[in-house]
Amino acid sequence: MADGAGMEWGGWWMGLVVFAAIAQTARNAAQRSLTRDLGTWAATLVRFLYGLPLAGLALVLLYTLPAKAPEIAHWTGAYFGWLALGAFFQIAATGALLLAMQQRNFAVAVTLSKTEVLQVALFGAVFLGELPTYWALAAMAIATIGVALLSLPPRQIGAKLDWRSKAAMYGLICGACFAIATVGFRGAALALNAPSALLSGAWGVFIAQCMQTLAMGAWFLWRDRSVLLRIAKAWRVSLLAGCMGSAASLAWFSAYALQSAASVRTLGMVEVVFSYLVSRRVLKEQLRRNEKWGIALMLVGIVVICTQL
Repeated sequence: MADGAGMEWGGWWMGLVVFAAIAQTARNAAQRSLTRDLGTWAATLVRFLYGLPLAGLALVLLYTLPAKAPEIAHWTGAYFGWLALGAFFQIAATGALLLAMQQRNFAVAVTLSKTEVLQVALFGAVFLGELPTYWALAAMAIATIGVALLSLPPRQIGAKLDWRSKAAMYGLICGACFAIATVGFRGAALALNAPSALLSGAWGVFIAQCMQTLAMGAWFLWRDRSVLLRIAKAWRVSLLAGCMGSAASLAWFSAYALQSAASVRTLGMVEVVFSYLVSRRVLKEQLRRNEKWGIALMLVGIVVICTQL
């Protein structure tokens, strides 16, 4: 992104991430309900297919509302390569997360999937050369410990995790795939160098979701066309999941154009707090001691990462 645009939008990335976390919380709730009726991979396709109209609308508005239409002069093979990398691993990550939710030991799956933030730092350093500071690494570690406490029931604190379970495997795969997808989308934003973060996000989401919809749609056409009919019949909940997912992706992609992948995903862990607030509000559940400590540690990590940027 251009330097002038970076200065203008630099302070907005935190707001974008918080909005993305809220939208993603709503998407997860809707998408999880679809898994029971449609299956794991059909529910994954819903996220991309029904999110395309909103992504397309965002592009139309960005090109029609300004007095002068923005121009992009950096359409490169590297950009599409980074996007394809992110799109593929986002499919895999979403599927792994939904598979983990179906396992009995859900707490372990959630805990391991949240190792994403540390893996983002690793992959970002290797592939993008974005080395986190010592404070950033400390914030990531504190927030990850907070997620572990938040996810585990009191009786499991101090117990050994069963690394051989399917829930553990899916959770760890989910975190790794989301981390690689994040690095791919950040790399795409850097390669595009769009004049604004919102334009970078809109193009990234639209192209990535086109790739994902075409790839998964073709796979279902080949393997089981009846799934596409079931997806069409479940359009109400699917539209909610798709729109919320697309809105979250627009905000994530825009934030990637402004800030390092590791910092964005660390602040994005506030999504877990939103999920617990929704759970308590809807289900009338009281927070246990380990959950209070987990939220406190997560907030400490988030505050540290924000004050160091």
